[in-house]
Amino acid sequence: MIDAFAQSQGIPLATHYFKALFGEGMVDGVPVLLAKPQTYMNLSGESVGPLAAYYKLPLNRVLVAFDDMDLPCGVLRLQPKGGFGRHNGLFTRLRSVIYHFRQNREFCRLRMGIGRPPGQMDPKAFVLQKFNRTSRERIDSAIKEGVNILKMVATNGLAEVARLSNADQKYKHLRSHDLQD
Repeated sequence: MIDAFAQSQGIPLATHYFKALFGEGMVDGVPVLLAKPQTYMNLSGESVGPLAAYYKLPLNRVLVAFDDMDLPCGVLRLQPKGGFGRHNGLFTRLRSVIYHFRQNREFCRLRMGIGRPPGQMDPKAFVLQKFNRTSRERIDSAIKEGVNILKMVATNGLAEVARLSNADQKYKHLRSHDLQD
């Protein structure tokens, strides 16, 4: 999603700072900093924390985007703050970010659902496999929607965008399921 957003706004992620590909730019006159951690996902706080500290960013101005098995595939959720989630990979990933934000959880999150593993499949194997055609289409659509959400957050602020986008996403998985039947 960060690549798609950066490309849509003409912001190159060409500099390497704090273990991340980094870019600075403007979104409709609003300055933005983009960072794509190059650490293992479960260590992304090693990148995000020092970047936020270096630029003296208040955490309510930091948005972390990540995948989430607790949401249906292709569904997005925008949250002003939150906890760790239920599955261990998300817990570990956010634990790293929260740790490097000095235990502060007051950062924004854009969660993108990837769905649950089928049957008894190991969640680690599920996360690492390629998406099937239907899931890939849902993910691609969610990335495009996420780019629009990120642009609106930059220009309009989080509260109103979260209310509108979350309401739009609430029954998305049911609508897309009904269309297939």
